[in-house]
Amino acid sequence: MNTPEHSQLGKSSAYADQYDPQLLYPLARQPKRDEIGISGTLPFLGADLWTAFELGWLNLKGKPQVALARLVIPCDSLNIIESKSLKLYFNSFNNTRIASADEVAQRLRTDLSEAIWRGGPIRGSVGVQLLLPEQFDREPVHELDGLSLDRLDIECSHYQPAPHLLNANFDEQPVTETLTSQLLKSNCLVTGQPDWGSIRISYSGPQIEQGGLLQYLVSFRNHNEFHEQCVERIYMDIWRRCKPSQLTVYARYTRRGGLDINPFRTSHPQGLPANFRTARQ
Repeated sequence: MNTPEHSQLGKSSAYADQYDPQLLYPLARQPKRDEIGISGTLPFLGADLWTAFELGWLNLKGKPQVALARLVIPCDSLNIIESKSLKLYFNSFNNTRIASADEVAQRLRTDLSEAIWRGGPIRGSVGVQLLLPEQFDREPVHELDGLSLDRLDIECSHYQPAPHLLNANFDEQPVTETLTSQLLKSNCLVTGQPDWGSIRISYSGPQIEQGGLLQYLVSFRNHNEFHEQCVERIYMDIWRRCKPSQLTVYARYTRRGGLDINPFRTSHPQGLPANFRTARQ
């Protein structure tokens, strides 16, 4: 089984510029889920929404082509894809002649689907959308909608995940609300480099104490874990401590190496969020 420590993260890497799907390095989701008590049927639905800003190839005449790629990786896949390996994989297209953007999208769909299901049968494909240069000017920038927790003037002293900070008013009428924060920060599991993010939490149920929720989100500041794993930890801590009847957690992380990762987890069926990037992305 692949492990984060044996990936290319934090290591000097040779950049291949000819198409090579073997560069993809899948990492099993289950070991980190075991740490937060998830086994068997997942307690959530959702996906990881990736944006690749550095994708290019050559057409059959050798002329460079560029595109943005949007990827949708289902959260029930066996594996995530280590982000540096995905960057190296995208770079392998740089001097590869390919007939069309549609062929590029099909290669991405095939290769990424194989990687996220490696070790078991393929139960679904990765969603792939390529945006060509004539579409770039229509890409919106928008902050996450909701009531900002960052307005609260609170004291913060925990910088490792502290779920005991989460509390809800179980003796009062349930509420439905959407809360946001731009103060989410964690660190890469392997390199320790900072990962900056914004987060939106929508729920129905006992009203969550907002100051404690913000302190809890800030408590990830020195925590080393991949983006997807942080969001699942946040989801499970809120689910267990605050006992909402419905819960959705969506984070948008700033890009690194030309990639951003935006995990979305929800307790109930719904469409994926609109893929608007935030100003920091």
